[in-house]
Order: sequence, then structure tokens, then C-alpha cells
Amino acid sequence: MTEIKSIATAEPSERLVDRFGRVVRYLRLSVTDRCDFRCVYCMDEEMTFVPRSEVLTLEEMQIIAEAFVELGVEKIRLTGGEPLIRSGVVDLCQSIASIESLGELVMTTNGSRLTELAVDLRNAGIKKLNISLDTLDPDKFRELTRVGSLDKVLSGINAAIEAGFESIKLNAVILKGRNDHEVVPLVRFAVQHGIDISFIEEMPLGSISEHNRSEAFISSETLRENLKDYFEIEAERESDLSSGPSRYYKIAGSSSRVGFISPHSENFCSDCNRVRVTAEGKLLLCLGNEHSADLKRVLRENDGCKQALKSEIVAAMVLKPEKHHFDLDAAPQIVRFMNATGG
Repeated sequence: MTEIKSIATAEPSERLVDRFGRVVRYLRLSVTDRCDFRCVYCMDEEMTFVPRSEVLTLEEMQIIAEAFVELGVEKIRLTGGEPLIRSGVVDLCQSIASIESLGELVMTTNGSRLTELAVDLRNAGIKKLNISLDTLDPDKFRELTRVGSLDKVLSGINAAIEAGFESIKLNAVILKGRNDHEVVPLVRFAVQHGIDISFIEEMPLGSISEHNRSEAFISSETLRENLKDYFEIEAERESDLSSGPSRYYKIAGSSSRVGFISPHSENFCSDCNRVRVTAEGKLLLCLGNEHSADLKRVLRENDGCKQALKSEIVAAMVLKPEKHHFDLDAAPQIVRFMNATGG
């Protein structure tokens, strides 16, 4: 793993710019690597999680969020694992949402706890939600998540809609022969509820034995062509694109959009504006590479000094690679699972 070993001495700049001129404006901050599901594409059935002492405290996460905003980050997404199982997460949301100059605070969740927490999250300052939903079949849902309840997630989606978030998007990882036949029903579900949906090509993070990733791969282009038999879809203008990797298509006669996240077939690295911080404080410069800086070490060795942290973050920009290289036919290049990466 490529990692910065020392703190930069230069004063931080006003923006985070990598060697390729890309400006980082978006931070994905993982609050835990733990999850109440065991999705087959995300982790092993029997997982070893980071010891709690090695996980960032909520106070450390707040300092990290403040540092990134002061360096020009406009959007923070809280992720996991499953962020809603982290004790104190609603208070953390409220604290981060109050940071001056932060444009928006959003969250990705599996939806299992939204029935209880949707209103609290909205009141705490979460503006938008991404909710994972790979299938509408209860048995298939249990198979793909190993332990999850579809009814509980559907109830959570309804609670989120009623709570009045600015936008809600479903995320579905599509595996050939498992749930690819549900793409049309999932889009219809999204349209019925007036929300968006994105289909995601499986990312080869961590070594799994449950299925063969190469055999399960299905491209975004294939899914789009299948959808055209049922919906009239039109690519959004560049000015309408989101700050994330999803490329959206408007659905005629609906306020909903369908998006495609295509790390294999339609590489989106050229306009990447994102970095990730894991629950144990590693700043990952790329989803598909191991380049990192240890922000937890900087915080704990410098008594939470924000200036030292900002210097380390700026120095880390030189490590952000031009792009990732995923190979579904090879052994995983990245040994960490998605839950350890931060969704």
C-alpha cells in the first residue's frame, strides 16, 4: 500500500488539486466498517471488523469533515458499512451539517433503520439519501444480503419519502443470472415512488467465494438497451450531471431518473472529484487503488491539530492516481472489502 509517512510542511492551499488538474470537492466519510447485512458482493459471510479502538471517534470525524470543508470540499457523504448502526450518528450528522460553507451533507444506507431514524436524520441536516435495493423479491433479498429483511427496507424507503428529503435514490448492484431480470421492475418501483435509481456494475474489492465476478458481470450498456424496450430514456445534459459517478438518464413522463455507475465498461476517472476516508482514518485517493494517507495517525500524534491534518490532506493529493484498473478475470487487485472502503 502506498502511504504518506510524514506531514507536509507547506501551508495548505485553498483547494485540493491532484496532479491531473482534478479538483476534489466531494468527501465520502465512512463512520463504521460494520453492517447488519452481509451482501454477497460486499463482504464475506464471516467478517473480521476493525477493532473499535482503531475506529475514528465521532470527534475525530468532525475534525476531518471541518478540515476538508476548509480545503474546498462542498459535499460530504456519510457511508459505512451501514452508517445507521453507529452509535451517535445522528448527532454527528447535526454537527457536520452545521459546518459553515458545506454545501450538502448526504448519506448512503441499506435502509434497515430508516423507519426509526428517517425524521431524525432529516432534522439533523441530511439533505439526500441513497438507499440500497437490489431486488423486490423477499427470498432473493435474503439470498443477496444473507440476513436482511425486504419488508423492513421497503418500510424504511416509505419513511424516508414521508420525511421529505430533497432527493432519494435507490442503488442496485446487478449480477447476471441473479437479479438482472429485475431491472425493469426496479425502475417501475422508482417511478411509482417518484425517486431516482442507479444500477451499479459490481466492483472487485476483496476476495469472495459466493460467486464468480466475471461470470456475474453485466454492463451498463446492456442494461440501458434492455430498458429502452420499456421506457423512453434520454441522457441528461452535462450541466445537469451530479457530482458523483452516476450518469443519469431522464425517464419520459416521470420525474424519476435512471443512472448507471460503470467502473468497468465506462470508466469515469477523468472527472473524478472524490476521495474517501475509511472508518479507521485512512484517506483513500481512489476506490480502485491502495494509495492512502493515515489521517488517524496525524490526529492522534498531534492532539487533534486541524492544521497538521490539512497539511497531510494537501500532501496526499500527489498520490491520487489517474485511474483505476479493474480486471474481473484476475485475482482481486484490492484486498479490502467494500464495507472497509466506505460505500
